[in-house]
Amino acid sequence: MTSIQQINNLPVALSIAGSDPSGGAGIQADIKTFSVIGVYCAAVITALTAQNTTGVSSYLPVPAEFVSRQIRAVLDDLNVTHIKIGMVANREIAQAIGETLATFSGEVIYDPVIKSSGGVSLFSAASTAVSECIISHTTVLTPNIAELEILSGGDCPDQMKALAAAKDLFRLAPRLKAVCVKGGHMNTQDTIISDFLVQKDQENESASHSDFHIDRIDHPRILSNNTHGTGCTFASALTAFHMLTGNLTEAFKQTCLFMDLLLSKSTTYSIGKGTGPLLHHCFTKEKKGDTVEGTTCTA
Repeated sequence: MTSIQQINNLPVALSIAGSDPSGGAGIQADIKTFSVIGVYCAAVITALTAQNTTGVSSYLPVPAEFVSRQIRAVLDDLNVTHIKIGMVANREIAQAIGETLATFSGEVIYDPVIKSSGGVSLFSAASTAVSECIISHTTVLTPNIAELEILSGGDCPDQMKALAAAKDLFRLAPRLKAVCVKGGHMNTQDTIISDFLVQKDQENESASHSDFHIDRIDHPRILSNNTHGTGCTFASALTAFHMLTGNLTEAFKQTCLFMDLLLSKSTTYSIGKGTGPLLHHCFTKEKKGDTVEGTTCTA
């Protein structure tokens, strides 16, 4: 029989993100992802959005002080080992989250949701605020190419420049262990997508700019109209698999496999009038024995 003490010590993930009323992205996608992978997820809402499959029309930030209250209520009660952060909305909320992260010793996975896929800005003064308040405490970053360009301050038209930009981000965060470079929005006509996990050499505390380990996963591009919420889902899956494996490289491989399976299972369905969501509930764990073919190199 499981004791009450064991239940109370169950590792928990906390998602801090905006709410998507259509259920495809944000907090809703995070909770669905953690649930189907098998991890308990608590949730703190930073903003309400008016959005559906056709795009984001507007959003309403939650008062920063109330965001802090939500976070404190969760951390005071649950055994949170990993915090996944999505939409932050404004500087005040970023500062409120940053104050919490300053005393949090667990893993912080940040998916810098700065603009919607339709181009709506979801965070004013983004690069400065997130660098000072959030990225400085982050252990893993999962930007898409557009977000990587905003955070690094340069263009990333190809893999070489994207990887160089990812390495530059390590200068912003002393706790940063890894940056995911997702290839879905790069070379969009290519039939093969390359995703990278750039990790700093943890064995050498004085690692120079060249001391990085890079894992690479090449996989076929899956053409689908149902891609709403892929960024949120990827970051949450990486968080969940890291909780289960304790290894970033393995978590990255499992995340890429999970995304491919979920995208494949979602392609034949139609939800909404625009870009449909991933159908998390269609994921089944009997597929967990599959493997992803990847390559490893040292930069």
